[in-house]
Formats: sequence, structure tokens, C-alpha cells
Amino acid sequence: MKDINFSASPKKQGYSFPAEWVKHEATWLSWPHKEASWPGKIETIYAPYCQFIKIVATAEKVRINVKDEAMKAEAARHLQEAGADLTQIEFYFNESNDAWCRDHGPAFVLNGREKAVVDWRYNAWGNKYPPYDLDDVIPTKIAQHFDLPLYTPDIVMEGGSVEFNGAGTILTTTACLLNENRNPELSREQIEQYLLEFYGAEQVLWLGDGIVGDDTDGHIDDITRFVNEDTVLTVVESNPLDENYLLLQENLEALKAMRLLNGKPLNIVQLPMPSPVIHEDTRLPASYANFYIANAAVIVPTFRDVNDEKALKIIQDVFPDRKVIGIDSTDIIWGLGSFHCLSQQEPAI
Repeated sequence: MKDINFSASPKKQGYSFPAEWVKHEATWLSWPHKEASWPGKIETIYAPYCQFIKIVATAEKVRINVKDEAMKAEAARHLQEAGADLTQIEFYFNESNDAWCRDHGPAFVLNGREKAVVDWRYNAWGNKYPPYDLDDVIPTKIAQHFDLPLYTPDIVMEGGSVEFNGAGTILTTTACLLNENRNPELSREQIEQYLLEFYGAEQVLWLGDGIVGDDTDGHIDDITRFVNEDTVLTVVESNPLDENYLLLQENLEALKAMRLLNGKPLNIVQLPMPSPVIHEDTRLPASYANFYIANAAVIVPTFRDVNDEKALKIIQDVFPDRKVIGIDSTDIIWGLGSFHCLSQQEPAI
């Protein structure tokens, strides 16, 4: 395969992808409307979803992609019922196929006082849930609306598959990014080069598998998250008979062997897993790691589980400057994702 020319990449222009805890201008969402993503349950997700929006909107804009005026009105009604501050909420007519804005939304990169958008290709996690043509063009539509520079690497990438410390390091998984259903024509080294050039980073660290029930083929945001430049929260399973036990132990050992750019090991904080969440004989990818770092708070999915309070306390300890708030995600997780999967941050300049 010929070498790829990255001479005009975001990195070469001085752009990089900020860590999630850097101040946001806004959080982007795509209003949930696809019944097939929550079969038999979609009406039950709006209360916790709007509670999430209400909290985020206390300290930043919330920008929501909707299909038309009818969907906007329905969303506004749900948000009003939840007591959200509608003056902080903006609607954009960017029709979507589904709600998972972490994966189909824009990747905002910064260069000092300038902001740009990276629009990766999107194929609904290896063509699992067509159609996805509307989702795939949302970042470009947002860049055009705000008149922002636009970069379009012609490879598949999802926001939930990458995690950033804001200091040059990207964390991801081989299970997802090296899966044949994403970019089979690219080697691991070539995929790394794309990540470094379009996210403006210096190194990629690789974990292995994601948790059982994760239909994305192992997104990092269900297992290991940076909470500052050198600290990660990573989920571990305490029951040796659980099918997540070994793979999460392997990821923990891999984290221990990793080194940051300054040569230091990661500071690793272990987070429990909830008991298995099963609906209609399906093991769901319930994980406390799918939290979202907003300006006002860290919002954590909870699962009516004995480990909920323990997880919230651990997360609160690593975010001393933010309030940690749990929101019941038992219904939302039937869609196979939670608050981080549903949201994408737009950094402030």
C-alpha cells in the first residue's frame, strides 16, 4: 500500500483533540427516535435522557440534532417536563439515523484560538445497523453551519473507540480498530498514523477486548477512561466465573505495562462492574466507565445495583472539582450504550 500524504493534516496545522475535562462550549446530542434501538422501551428512556440534559445544561449549551419541527417540539416537551433550562438548549435540523452522537458526531479539534471539525467515515459499527447515511454526514453539516475548517480522513472511526489524556496519548482497543469490518485495507501502523495525524497526538496505546454485550466490537469508553493526564479509571470484574473476568484482567495487566510520553506508568484506579444486566435473555454492556464529563458534573450510568454507590464514590474521589451524579441507565442500556455513547463534547475556545 502506498504511503498516505498527511502534509495538510490537523496535526500539521497545530490542531489537537482536547481531553473531555477541558471546558466545553456545548454538548452535542442526536435526539433518540429509532424504535429498533430500544425495542419496546424507547418511551422509557426519555426521562433519564432528559435528566442528563438538564444537568449538562446548567453549565454549558446543549445542541441537539433533530429531523424537523415536529421532533423539535417533542424534544422540547420532554425537556420541559424534566425541568431543563430551555434557554441553554439549541436545536439543529440535522436528521439522524440513530442517537449515538459519540460515534457519528463531529470530532472538534483546537489550534489555539481556532476550532475545526474532523469528519471520519461512519459505518454503524461494521455495517451492523444500516442505514447510516444520515449519521455519516452530520459532522460535515455542523462544520458548514458554523463555518469551521473541515478535515475528512477517508477511514472509519468512532468517537467511543478512542480515549484521550489531552497530553499526546490516545488509548484504544485492537478488538475494535483492527476489526475487519472497519478498515480491512489498513495495517495497525497505518491506523495509528491516522489517529496521530487527525487527532494531533504523539502515541497510541492499545488494549485488547471490550466487555461482553458491546455491539461496537469493544469500545474503550466502556472499559478504561482517562480522568487526568496520567490517571485512568478501568473496570474490573470481581467474580472469576463471569465472562468479563479474564478479559478485564488482561486489560488491567496491559495498562500496568504501559508508559506515558514522559516515561511514567499510568496511575490506575479500579472501578467495579455492576452485576450482569440482562433483558430478554441478552447480556447488556452495562459499565460505570460510560460516564460523561460535563462542565457542571460527571454523569454516571447506574443500574439499580449493589455496586452503584461504590462506583460513584470512586469516581467522585478522582474528580474532586466536579460533582458526580448517577442517573439510572437500566432502560437506556437496552440500546447497548449509555451517556457517553450518546454525547459528544464541543470544547470552548
